[in-house]
Order: sequence, then C-alpha cells, then structure tokens
Amino acid sequence: MIVLRNLTKTFVVEGHRKTVLRSVNAVFPSGVSIGLLGRNGAGKSTLLQMIAGSLDVTSGEILTDGQISFPVGYAGSFHQDMTGAQNTRFTARIYGVDTQALMDYVEDFAELGPSFHLPVRTYSSGMRSRLAFGVSMGLDFDTYLIDEVTAVGDASFKKKSRRVFEERMERAGSLFVSHSLGMVEAMCQAGAVIENGRLHYYEDVKEAIAHHLRNLDV
Repeated sequence: MIVLRNLTKTFVVEGHRKTVLRSVNAVFPSGVSIGLLGRNGAGKSTLLQMIAGSLDVTSGEILTDGQISFPVGYAGSFHQDMTGAQNTRFTARIYGVDTQALMDYVEDFAELGPSFHLPVRTYSSGMRSRLAFGVSMGLDFDTYLIDEVTAVGDASFKKKSRRVFEERMERAGSLFVSHSLGMVEAMCQAGAVIENGRLHYYEDVKEAIAHHLRNLDV
C-alpha cells in the first residue's frame, strides 16, 4: 500500500513557481495495477519519481509498507558513464540479489547485444528504457513503477514486455503511466487522474479514463 498525505510538489523555474501537485491525499492499495492519467506536464512522472524517492517532495509525505521499484522509463536511474552490465551489477548489490542471475536475465531480456558492455551514455532512449525495464522485471517488488516503457521496441519486444509485465502483476501491483488509453484499460484495474494539481482515484479504470477524456474535451 502507498499513502500520499498532503503531498505537494512545486518547481521554481526562472523565478516562477509551478505547483504540479497540491495537498494530494490518496491511498493506492497493494496488489492493484493503477493507471496514472493526465495531460502532458500534469505531474504523472513527477509523482512516480517522488514515490520512488528519486525526487524530493516540497511538503507532505509518502508512506508505504512494501518495496517499490525505481521508475522503469526514467533514464536517470543509471550512472551514465557505467556500462549496462555494470549498472545491472550495482543494482543487484543494492537489492541484495544474485548478481550473476540478474546479469544473465537482463542481458537476455533487454536485447542490447554488445552494447550491454558499453557506457549507458552511448545508448539511445529506447535502449536505456529496455535496460531499465529488464533490471526492474528481474527484481521482485511489491509495486512496479512503469512509465511508458512497454511502448519501446519492435512488435516482438513489446509483446515480450507485456507478457513479462502481466506475469509480475500476478503477485504485485503497479503504478502505470501510458498515453495509450487502450493499454491502460487492458493492463490496469484502477485509475487515478491528475489535473490542476489534484488527484482523483477510481477503483474502476474505465471511470478514470472517462474522467481523463472529459478533461481533454474528447
């Protein structure tokens, strides 16, 4: 379970303050896949990064009783001058899992070929996302933070990613960001809509999608 309590996030850009989340209170239950919906810039990825602990909150707090993954589609998850293999090894040590087992899994899954042993800074955005997705799926979390990553790669890779994701969701939950409403409906049970700094949670993902479409005037 993840609890957001009076959560606020404000950015200051060139002297101007922009609040993307304003005193948000919500409970994301365990074992549920939740689609995060909202316009571009609404704060979806920002919320994932704060839940992961990679971005500080302005005020309020985030509480959890489970282990949460890093945002899978977030390129900043890895050290840019380390190779994909080195980043994988480092992550394995952080989470206390078998290093070689995770290395073997990620190298096979991410399909990076020789690039697995090159610095991450040489990767395209798609390669970074495949690496991040492979590392995340190779670890056991209670909640997976997924940010558009299943859209990466060719049809074969997308199919494989979705299959692995669905297998993980049989024993875990997720917070899932995607601009594909069809994918959100297919892969999530519940939904949350972020609009004007507020968050509305729906136990039925179809209700969340309907709310999001009203916001877009579709």
